[in-house]
Amino acid sequence: MTEKFLGESVGKLGFGCMRLPTIGGAFDYKQINAMVDAYLEAGFNYFDTAYVYTGSEEAMRETLVKRHPRDKYTIATKLPMFLLKEPADMLQSFEVSLERLGTDYIDYYLLHGLDAVQNEGAEKIGAWEFAKKLKDDGRVRHYGFSFHDTADKLDEMLTNHPDAEFVQLQINYLDWDSTDIQSRLIYETARKHGKPVIIMEPVKGGLLASEDSPISKVFKKAAPDKSIASWAVRFAASLDGLITMLSGMSTLEQVKDNIKTVKNLKPLSDSDRAVIKQAVDILNSIPRVPCTNCKYCVENCPQKINIPVLMKIYNTYLVHNSTANSEFPFMMATKDAGKPSDCIACRLCEAHCPQHIGISDIMSTMSKIYE
Repeated sequence: MTEKFLGESVGKLGFGCMRLPTIGGAFDYKQINAMVDAYLEAGFNYFDTAYVYTGSEEAMRETLVKRHPRDKYTIATKLPMFLLKEPADMLQSFEVSLERLGTDYIDYYLLHGLDAVQNEGAEKIGAWEFAKKLKDDGRVRHYGFSFHDTADKLDEMLTNHPDAEFVQLQINYLDWDSTDIQSRLIYETARKHGKPVIIMEPVKGGLLASEDSPISKVFKKAAPDKSIASWAVRFAASLDGLITMLSGMSTLEQVKDNIKTVKNLKPLSDSDRAVIKQAVDILNSIPRVPCTNCKYCVENCPQKINIPVLMKIYNTYLVHNSTANSEFPFMMATKDAGKPSDCIACRLCEAHCPQHIGISDIMSTMSKIYE
């Protein structure tokens, strides 16, 4: 269940605090407290939050810091790279996180969401040096980064910043051999550099946990007594070099199911891997909108809608029959651009689409689903 990395053991199951339960728009502390207590009682102790997870750091103060001894848990939070403009912004963000959390140090501090573009900003404002200084000053115990890009970019970052102690990667069985997420390749790159790994999105934000998924019958036939999510959890938690595997749990039942899976973790057998491959083949065979991200449509859209990104989000919906894990991508796609409901059906985009996609009709459908 546990191995020692960076001189300590945190357990293979990490508590992701991005999707905490709410009632009427406010955190459901009765349920959150029960979830946190059950998780700690099971012998786990890694809590992951971030500056940009609205209210999450404050929730950790209330449910964790105020209710449990500080040496019984570790907290990970993150420096919001895409919000920072000046070097002074980094210290201000760090101090805000400390205040929200009600603690005077962070156990695991991450540069948040690095890709090639975000890393250019990190280099420019000295974010790597800032994180290292926080560790030298004892305000951070360990520092690393979360990553969203290709394996060659990860190799470059780890080569340029060998002092980074760990890396957080998106890894799950569906993305393992994908050409965009490259879960296998980025994992192998991190291990090549000798870096322990924290896994995020093991169930792809809930998309690999749904009983309504096209793959649920495959897993239930193979193991009627196991949850759909447990297959994805086992796949991720079985990898070597793992500090922990984060699960963004929203209910006490999810906590208990994950505890059961991880505490009784069994390596995947050849027959298990065959079942997972069957599930992946089913998901990959589902028809998608044939968008190639050429961006010809964007140049001619009077409403400035980020059509290619919205097409990617819509394809995820088509494959999984769920809007789970789409809140943040949709927010980022529409933050500085038009929403699907802004589409005026002028069809200029369609006139320039090499794939002849009915974009306007899809925007109409998306506005009903996502807005």
